[in-house]
This record gives sequence, C-alpha cells and structure tokens, in this order.
Amino acid sequence: MITLITIGVIVALLIAVAIYDLTQRELPILRNFPIIGHLRYIIEAFGPELRQYIVTGNEDERPFNRNERRWIYATAEKENAYFGFGTDMNFDMATSHILIKPAAFPLEASQLPNELPCAKVMGAARNRAKAFRPTSVVNISGMSFGALSAPAVEAMNQGARIAGALHNTGEGGLGAPHQAGGDLIFQIGTGYFGCRDSQGNFNLERLVELVGTNPVKAIEIKISQGAKPGHGGILPAAKVTKEIAEARGVAPGVDCVSPSSHRAFHDVSSMLDFVESIAEATGLPVGIKSAVGEMGFFDDLAAQMVSSGRGIDFITIDGGEGGTGAAPLAFADHVSLPFRAGFSAVYKTFYEAGLADDIVFNGSGKNGIPANAFLAFALGADMVSVGREAMLSIGCIQAQRCHTGRCPAGIATQSKWLMRGLDPSFKSARVANYLVALREELVSLSSVCREVHPALVGLDSIDLLNAETVVSASESFGYEPPMGRVNAEARAHLEHFARDARSA
Repeated sequence: MITLITIGVIVALLIAVAIYDLTQRELPILRNFPIIGHLRYIIEAFGPELRQYIVTGNEDERPFNRNERRWIYATAEKENAYFGFGTDMNFDMATSHILIKPAAFPLEASQLPNELPCAKVMGAARNRAKAFRPTSVVNISGMSFGALSAPAVEAMNQGARIAGALHNTGEGGLGAPHQAGGDLIFQIGTGYFGCRDSQGNFNLERLVELVGTNPVKAIEIKISQGAKPGHGGILPAAKVTKEIAEARGVAPGVDCVSPSSHRAFHDVSSMLDFVESIAEATGLPVGIKSAVGEMGFFDDLAAQMVSSGRGIDFITIDGGEGGTGAAPLAFADHVSLPFRAGFSAVYKTFYEAGLADDIVFNGSGKNGIPANAFLAFALGADMVSVGREAMLSIGCIQAQRCHTGRCPAGIATQSKWLMRGLDPSFKSARVANYLVALREELVSLSSVCREVHPALVGLDSIDLLNAETVVSASESFGYEPPMGRVNAEARAHLEHFARDARSA
C-alpha cells in the first residue's frame, strides 16, 4: 500500500512538472523536452565539478589545474605533496613555461634557512616611525569580510598568526574575524570602509583610532584590482549583516557600494599628499595596490617621487589573472595586464628612476604556486600575496560559485547554513601549513640556484619554454643585470640571517 502511494506521489509530481514545462515560455528546451530537459540544466549547473573530476586532464583546467590544486591541498593537510611517474606537462605545446636552470653544485640542506623574511625594511627609506621588516615573504592577499564569510576570514587570520605572515584585510573594513591574532595590512578602498564619516568620505581620525587599537603593520591604498580595475562594486543588502555593517561603518541591510574611483584624491600629486598625511598621522608604512594598464600613472608617480620627496613605501601589483570573487567577464578576461607583463613594466619604471631599492615590491596574481612565485622574485618582487590559493587551502573546491553567494565550502558566502561547515580553528592550521610549505619550496628552488633566498636569484637563472623554443627570461622581459636583484646591503643581510638561522 505504501509503495503504491509513493509511486502515485512521484507520478503526480512528474505530471505537474510536465505541465509546467509545456506551458512556460521562458526556456525552449523544457517546452520541447518536458521533464528530461531538466537534465540539461542540472548538468550545466554542475559543469565545473564534472569537468574537474571526469573530463579534464591534470594540466587542463583553469584558473587552477588539478595538479596545482592537489599540491595546495596536500601541503595544507601535511600529506605527501610529491607526484609520481614524471611530469604531466606536454612540453611540445607549452607557452611561457618556467624552466629553472639548476647549478651543478646546489646548496646542501644544512646551508638553508628555516625562515624567509623580506629582503627590505618596509618604510625605512622614508623614515617611517613604525618601519618594519616583514618576517614572511609569503602573505595573505586582500579579501574583504563580506565577500568572504566570517569563519573564512577568521581562519585566514589565525593561520597568518601561526605562520608569522601578514593578513591583508581587503577593502571591506576591519571586523571581529580579523582580530584572531594575525598581523594586518589595512586596505583602504574607494568606499573608505572602516575609516569613513557618515557621508562616506575618508576620515583620518577614525583611521588613526582603528590602527591604534589593532595589530596593523602597514596601510595599503587600493587604486584598482586585477579582477575588475576601474569597475567598482556592490555588496547586496542581503549580505550586509550587522557584523559586516559594523566593520564597514555602514547601515545594515542596505546595498554597500564601492565607487569606481577615489574621492580623497584625483591625481598622482594629491594621492602622494594623501599617502604622506596617513603616514605622518599613523607612523605606519603606506603603499598602494594597482592593476597595470596605461603606464602614464606609474611614470608620473616615479617622477614625482624623485622630484618632490613624497612617496610610497610599497607597491602591490595585481595581475589581470587575479580575482577572488565576482567580476564581469569582459573585465576578468580583457582589462589590465597579466602579472608578469604588468609587474615587469612597473618594476623597470621605478628601477630606471633609481627608486627600486626604496620600495618594497609585492606581487599578486596566481603567485601561490611555487614556480610562479619564484619567477616573481626574479622579476624584482620582495614579497608575494596569495588569495585564491589561501581559499583552496581552507577547502575551496573551485566550484566557481563565488558570485552567487552559494559557495559550497562556506567561504564566499554569508549563508549561515553553508558557513557552519567551516571551522576556523581547524582550517587555520591548513592555511598555516600551506604558507609554510610555499616558503619551504621557495627556499628549495633557491638552493638549486646556489642561493639561500629567492630575492637573490636573478632572471639569468630562468628560461621560458614556448613549444620547442627556449628563451632566456632576461631577454623575454628586457632585463639587464642587476635588474630584479636586491642590492649588496640586502644580500649581506639575507646571507647573514641564513647563517644565524642555521646555527640557532
């Protein structure tokens, strides 16, 4: 009897679905193929997951292929991160594939440091009162509370504390999830969240109060980001919870808008005045984050730094391939240069102006993969920031649902049901494990080139493979020695640090 009732219910539901499909006018597939047409939309909805595990090869998928994700997962979980039976790479079809040239007599493990600090002291060149040397060259990139869930932000902050890394707040203000003990870089975006007045304008007094009561080590002014430079953004009202509103200094339950450009300054000169006013009031190093498009901005910035005495302490170059959340397809695919092209152009601008030693260069844009990060250092980066890779380390499955609010891993969502599956105390260890593993891999790659630190390796130690053609990285990027390398003073410090670290 129960079986008949069950069958009857199922048949009734199928009839109802069929009637709906036949009478609706929005979707022709369902109108022409009632009931079974739903399979098409189900398969489409789970397309990324199906391609991830069934269809694609280990090197095929984007933005992170299976091998890259597997390495991150394995290091985060402290599992075996080795790969067997040789490479999956098809060298005959490779494009700009990184080839590191090993020395005949690499350094022994006993000669290598177990820590990896920045080669430069951030803010020292401009005598900032609170100049400091970052203890880790690998740090967590700016991802806002709101774009990410509270448990995800808290996990990353705890992980940064464990690994001795810096955690960038993103432009969404500084909230309770950021206060789990990790040192912070506070990011100021166009909405001035966390340091704004009731009209949405920048408020210096609020900024001073905020950084004075939190472990903020530096301040980053976001000019643009790689995912959608010049576009601005909006956090829908449904996502603006009480906690997010408090962190941002806005009303809860109301759309939260980030304008496409700043109101506190309008050109390079006024931006430098803005930088200096913040540095004077807080004593902290102040830098900028920017994607790379027209180079006039960077040319003007370098020229005015030389002529006026004002300047930035660090610069984060965000590649166009970056992006941890939602962006219009045209912006994600076609606006701003990818990291390697953009960073090298900017670095050369400041190098030729004689400013390369005075600025800490930070690279962002898929630099959480060891070989990519190694090339970034050879190009002149002093640090790298990881965003999506950090998300992967705490359980992101690359479902590419960031823009929907339905992230199945509880990371890029404000759904209480989905967030409850992410335990910060558990996931924080995975972030830390991954950050430490990436640093260790950078040390290992450096040792192959007979150096103790990736900042000491130049582009002459790297080639790029294009199909069957090998091109030197120096030639490809137009670098002449000693471009990309730190100066003699920084080299001496790193070598001395490595000796001290080994003997400790």
